[in-house]
Amino acid sequence: MERMTNNLTTKSIFTQKYGTLDQEKAEENAKRIEDVAFATANLHYEKEPDGDGGSAVQLYAKECSKLLLDVLKRGPSKKDDEEVVASVNTTAPHESVFDISKGQRAFIEADEAQQLLSPLKEPGNSFTKICFSNRSFGLGAAQVAEPILTAIKDQLKEVDLSDFIAGRSEVEALDVMKIFSTALEGSVLRSLNLSDNALGEKGVRAFGALLKSQKCLEELYLMNDGISKEAARAVCELIPFTEKLKVLHFHNNMTGDEGALAIAEVVKRSPLLEDFRCSSTRIGAEGGVALSDALGNCAHLKKLDLRDNMLGVEGGVSLSKALTKQAELREVYLSYLNLEDDGAIAIVDALTEAAPHLEVLEMSGNDITADAAPAIAACLAAKQFLTKLNLSENELKDEGANLITKAIEGHVQLKEIDLSANQISRAGAQQLAVTVVQKADFKLLNINGNFISDEGIDELKDIFKKSPDMLGPLDENDPDGIDNDEESDEEGGADELESKMKNLVVDD
Repeated sequence: MERMTNNLTTKSIFTQKYGTLDQEKAEENAKRIEDVAFATANLHYEKEPDGDGGSAVQLYAKECSKLLLDVLKRGPSKKDDEEVVASVNTTAPHESVFDISKGQRAFIEADEAQQLLSPLKEPGNSFTKICFSNRSFGLGAAQVAEPILTAIKDQLKEVDLSDFIAGRSEVEALDVMKIFSTALEGSVLRSLNLSDNALGEKGVRAFGALLKSQKCLEELYLMNDGISKEAARAVCELIPFTEKLKVLHFHNNMTGDEGALAIAEVVKRSPLLEDFRCSSTRIGAEGGVALSDALGNCAHLKKLDLRDNMLGVEGGVSLSKALTKQAELREVYLSYLNLEDDGAIAIVDALTEAAPHLEVLEMSGNDITADAAPAIAACLAAKQFLTKLNLSENELKDEGANLITKAIEGHVQLKEIDLSANQISRAGAQQLAVTVVQKADFKLLNINGNFISDEGIDELKDIFKKSPDMLGPLDENDPDGIDNDEESDEEGGADELESKMKNLVVDD
């Protein structure tokens, strides 16, 4: 707030153009701007529980800058200042969150529920989001919650019922879910989280009344719910209205190929989908092809996560066709899909032409060899906005690593690279290190688990001596793992590396 107050009261290119504010008005506006920006960023962070908060911090800074400029553009007069105050107030999010998930995981029975949920009964409360996660509701507690939720359901926009029946018997858990479903039926929700509830088909159908009534849902989370092929079909049947769906997270289920066919139908009916996660769901080539075909109808994807499935080459080639249509894609997570070279090449070739603003690319554990490296390098060279690259647990060797190193030389936004466990030797590791250590905003290079000699390790540490935190651990490196072919490659690259190191300058 002090910084924003200074920006509003001191001379700059913006205040020269729009004028300054007096100290009192500047402080007043700075306080309101900070409140709005923090609330906006905090909501963003709550929707990305797996994130590290980085994107929320970026959003916070962006919102502060935008609102600050709005204040200056309105000018310094008293009347305009009053308009600014009103404008900033109206941009503040009105969502009010009721959250009982903090603290230790615990069972809730009727008596405690009466006390715990009492704020929801207060007349005129403005709660639009409720989070009952991490507390296990028994039948008595659910019966207490039922009339309360029925009374406020018309004002609710976000409901988080993840992990709210843990430890209950199947019969009791199903009764609890049916009570909550009936109580919330007819609400107009933007976001619904039913993750971590071991739903199965019975659980999905227990929420049938609620799911069927949702016509404006934008976010749906069904992670770690034990959803089999039958449960997946129930999801497809009970959620007929997905025209507005933007986020669908379906991680860690037992869906398989047959279940994937049902989820593909949901995806196909979701043309506005921006964030699709279907990782660790036991999907093979058949299901992967079906999902890929469905994703071809989603032209607004920004984040795609299909990690830890068995799509294989066939699934990878099919997915590549869907990727050619993705102009807005920012993050792609395709690790452990058994893509092999042919599948990987098809995907990176598609991404080379699409996704111009790609920021994250993960393709670790796919049996990718140096044969695919030219295609990968060509893709990377075209992605100037790339911030994170993960190609760990493949077989790129020095040949592949060197091509990738050359492809990222001019990438100023790159912050993290993981080429661990790729059979890379001393020469390949050093060329990569020399390239990334000079990047101003670079954060972490992980080249653990490779075939780097003891002398090479010492040289790497010397390269990063002024920024040791940028070099990840090397405790799993195997200095004896290098083979004769790699030794000859190392010798061949020595002259080029020596030339680069002579020109290496590491800022203090």
